Amino acid sequence: MARGKLRIYLGAAPGVGKTYAMLSEAHRRLERGTDVVAGFVEHHKRPRTEVMLYGLEVVPRRTLEHRGGTFTEMDVDAVLARKPAVALVDELAHTNVPGSRNVKRWQDAEELLAAGIDVVSTVNIQHLESLGDVVESITGVRQRETVPDEVIRRADQIELVDMSPQSLRRRMAHGNIYASDKVDAALSNYFRPGNLTALRELALLWVADRADEYLQQYRADHRISSTWQARERIVVGLTGGPEGRTLIRRAVRMAAKGSGSEILAVHVVRSDGLASGSPKELAAQRTLVEDLGGSFHHVVGGDIPTALLDFARGINATQIVLGTSRRKAWQYALGPGVGATVAREAGDIDVHIVTHEQAAKGRGLPTARGAKLGTSRVVAGWLLGTAGPVLLAPALTTWNHGLGLATDMLLFLTLTVAAALVGGLFPALVSALGGSLLLNYYFTPPTHTFTIDRPENILAIAIFIVVGVAVASVVDLAARRTQQAARLRAEAEILSYLAGSVLRGESSLGALLARVRETFGMDSVALLERTGEHAVWTCAASVGPDPCVRPEDADVEVPVNDRLSLALTGRVLPASDRRVLSAFAAQAVVVLDRKRLEVEAAQARELAEGNRIRTALLAAVSHDLRTPLASIKASVSSLRSHDVAWSPEDEAELLEGIEDGADRLDHLVGNLLDMSRLQTGTVTPLIREVDLDEVVPMALGGVPEGSVTLDVPETLPMVAADPGLLERSVANIVENAVKYSPAGAKVLVAASALGDRVEVRVVDRGPGVPETAKERIFEPFQRYGDAPRGGGVGLGLAVARGFAEAMGGSLVAEDTPGGGLTMVLTVQAAFGGQRSRPDLPADVTS
Repeated sequence: MARGKLRIYLGAAPGVGKTYAMLSEAHRRLERGTDVVAGFVEHHKRPRTEVMLYGLEVVPRRTLEHRGGTFTEMDVDAVLARKPAVALVDELAHTNVPGSRNVKRWQDAEELLAAGIDVVSTVNIQHLESLGDVVESITGVRQRETVPDEVIRRADQIELVDMSPQSLRRRMAHGNIYASDKVDAALSNYFRPGNLTALRELALLWVADRADEYLQQYRADHRISSTWQARERIVVGLTGGPEGRTLIRRAVRMAAKGSGSEILAVHVVRSDGLASGSPKELAAQRTLVEDLGGSFHHVVGGDIPTALLDFARGINATQIVLGTSRRKAWQYALGPGVGATVAREAGDIDVHIVTHEQAAKGRGLPTARGAKLGTSRVVAGWLLGTAGPVLLAPALTTWNHGLGLATDMLLFLTLTVAAALVGGLFPALVSALGGSLLLNYYFTPPTHTFTIDRPENILAIAIFIVVGVAVASVVDLAARRTQQAARLRAEAEILSYLAGSVLRGESSLGALLARVRETFGMDSVALLERTGEHAVWTCAASVGPDPCVRPEDADVEVPVNDRLSLALTGRVLPASDRRVLSAFAAQAVVVLDRKRLEVEAAQARELAEGNRIRTALLAAVSHDLRTPLASIKASVSSLRSHDVAWSPEDEAELLEGIEDGADRLDHLVGNLLDMSRLQTGTVTPLIREVDLDEVVPMALGGVPEGSVTLDVPETLPMVAADPGLLERSVANIVENAVKYSPAGAKVLVAASALGDRVEVRVVDRGPGVPETAKERIFEPFQRYGDAPRGGGVGLGLAVARGFAEAMGGSLVAEDTPGGGLTMVLTVQAAFGGQRSRPDLPADVTS
């Protein structure tokens, strides 16, 4: 059975019209005679969307019960039994209620596709799994319902449903997306202009990348090598010379002239490895191009112009930026150069030759030095090159049974190659010259003389010498290159380890010194430090038995600076090893300094926090705690006085003052204890499903009756929170709002659901707080403006935020439209705790 086709309407945010577009497509297909059914369509009570369902066959949903609630999901079995040509499946990223056929709705859609049914669906850009972290950093909301990118990429058609942020916010304000009671919360949170603009850009870029993938696939399938200038891609050719930075900056300026341009820096490495740029300069240029938004690529190729053009055509590049050749004038006799060759063969790719200060100054490439062979190999090579021919000639004379001059020459040539493999070039040269003399003396008529009577034998001996020298040179070069490559690879692995440890932030000095000991096969490694007035050497860290205590006792010493030195014992290292050893020494110093700075920073933070808390506590005890104590003391002293006869009314008033003072003390001490629990990290919330309309009214017991208007709908979903911590947070927020509200102005406490969150908004009409102070009011012992003494120690909001964050929620301050301050307490909704699904704006997260 042929697999069905998937068409997806992709949007940047809820409300852009994805479902409407899907239903419009369904009506178009229905008019063409296609069998279309609505497997699952969520209109969210939007009239214009709901009206589009008329005329479409709707497959009845499946009803499920979960945790006392009733929910409906798509009935996959019913759709499969109906077997339409096209099925509409809305909200592809939706998570099904437990007990459903599949966990995710996209899995339901996969079943329909496998059965040969075409599926038309919708999804928002924030629900793509790979973009979860990006969307959270933009909106502050972690999307719990996601769909794998691969599911969307496999779609046969992806259509973007776009709308400007301003138009979307107008739709929201007119009540065309959410109910009126949720509009203000949505506009001030998820649907802020910045959020919508960023999400729209994400959607546009994602669709553009998919279009580019389709274009590349089409070009590959049809073997199209010519450039299609659908998007500007600028390739920068880098040689590893100092002019590279100029070329990168020039390419970036060119890319800035067109939106969506890409920069790709390329360094072509010769496949024979005989020429290369400066690794240090290339590393700096890689950093520069990545900082400027481009990418860096290494390409291996035998011919640089060909490799560069193959790369450019492979990525559908439109422009190539090269620097003016650094070759001197006489070097052009060897060929036209890379720039001229690329420009001649580029075809429809524009080539820019950029002038720079290094032009015509010569390449200045370093000369590669051959690796040194070991002493034993050199000695063995000389023995083979000198004694070998002397022993081979008598042996061939004794056992020669008509092999012929050609065979004798091949045997001597084999000996020359062996000398080159073992001892290098010079033993092989000696072997070739000695072998030619012995061939002449023993095997070229007349024998036992150094004369040759046949011209062809003279030519044969000459060819033997030339071939012997040539083969010896090639074999020696190959052996040295192999040894050099092995050593450079080992050094690269070591330096890569060091670079990785820096990026990973590893701070174990012992592990680093152990790696030094293991790498170089030493007995012990110590990092010595000169300390004290008398500059005495002390061991900062060491590994291995009997580490050095002074640099002069070490077999190898690598000074790092005036006060630090790396000392190794075990054997004397060659000078070639000191380059890598110096890198280890520098990294060891970095690790040591980092550890000390971390310790000092932690101590400084601890001291600063302790001093701040101590100062604030002293200020609080000196006034805010003494005031109620003084009031209680005065009232008690008055009641105990025998000089005054108090009336019952006076006694009641004094007792009321004592009770008020005790309540204030209890509240202040409670906040102090709560803050100490938060500071020490001992708050352990017991999360369970909580009903807001039970907790919030209990939190209003500490405020005057009639000072608060409560609006907590009974249809709200239950929340996942600790009831005690939630009540204390709401109580502190409400008390703060009542304290700053003007006389006669009630504080509004309203709750609403937004996706997988529930918000409690405490709105007052007080003086408000400037934007710059909105975070400061949540710090301990902070009071805004000229708040009167005796009103608390400034811990209420700090405790409220601490408890909210401990429960996985948040507490932020916003301006109240028309004046005042609004505190927004956000907690997570308990899954399955909804009383009725339609009350939730579900398409924010599903």
